[in-house]
Amino acid sequence: MAFRTLFRSILLALGLVSLSACGINSVPTAEENAKARWADVQSAYQRRADLIPNLVKVVGAAASSEQEILTQVVQARASAGQVQLTTDDLNDPAKLQQFDQAQSQLGGALSRLLVTVEKYPELKSQARFADLMTQLEGSENRIEVARNRYNEAVQEYNTTIRTFPATIAANVIYGSEPMQGFEAKAGAENAPDVNFDDLGGASTNAAPANDNTASGADQTGAATGTDN
Repeated sequence: MAFRTLFRSILLALGLVSLSACGINSVPTAEENAKARWADVQSAYQRRADLIPNLVKVVGAAASSEQEILTQVVQARASAGQVQLTTDDLNDPAKLQQFDQAQSQLGGALSRLLVTVEKYPELKSQARFADLMTQLEGSENRIEVARNRYNEAVQEYNTTIRTFPATIAANVIYGSEPMQGFEAKAGAENAPDVNFDDLGGASTNAAPANDNTASGADQTGAATGTDN
């Protein structure tokens, strides 16, 4: 009787080792990592979206004649907010593309707004506007870092579920499907010629905004790819 119990215990242990070797742990670990990186992407984009109402308010107060571009920014923000993806959508290339396009349209509207601001030196000299530019630059850095880390996690996950022996668990146990990453846009290898320093440069001698310290910390965290 004792021998049978020992034998069963050995078989169970061998079975667990075999399952581990077949990706019973590595597949869900890689999947959860990719989902966590996706949450970072959403957080970075939301941080940018949260800056827009204050930015529109500050610009609108000094450049009331620019209602068209301000309206475009507000509408683009609203459209981007309507395109929400859950982790269950990450294997659908059409949905990820829709999300990416909506965020790109918002980024384009913001870029056009910053070009328009060049006509208003009195606006660029405001400390509050300079502070918003610092925060916006930090947000763009966070977005880039988050997207890159998500793509890396997706690549790791997709490699895991396609590589033996983890592919056994991926197909037999989990029914895993490849996740979609962000695609590089044409010309993405060339950095855009946008100088945030010039936009805020005229405010060097202006009184600092109350939350400059916090925004500076945000920018430092973004540059290093850490989330606060």
